[in-house]
Amino acid sequence: MNQQVINMRQLHALARLTFGNTASRIYLGLVLAVSVFVAVDTVFVSHEDASFAGVWVFFLAAPTVFLFLLGGSMAGADAGGPAWFVYLALVVSVLAQACALGWFARLLRGPRRSHPAHPQGA
Repeated sequence: MNQQVINMRQLHALARLTFGNTASRIYLGLVLAVSVFVAVDTVFVSHEDASFAGVWVFFLAAPTVFLFLLGGSMAGADAGGPAWFVYLALVVSVLAQACALGWFARLLRGPRRSHPAHPQGA
């Protein structure tokens, strides 16, 4: 079989685990809602002191985001690295956790059994 076809199938299966189940969709929706809240709080609300709204995104992305940030600091980045690295770590960790949730949901469902379209005798 063509290697490109195999890679596309693997990519499709990975995307289905990440976005194609209820648990992952709820998690990604929650992350999106909190991210919109943080963006609105940052842009439109003036604070005398710093706002801690952004901490909620890190709570939702924990623990994998901290592993990425630790890896960045071990590679020589100061205080978590540049802003693009922190945002990239957040996005990758949220996607990795959504994929893990999808895998866990599939594990709990058990193996798929193929059912005939029409029962015998119908």
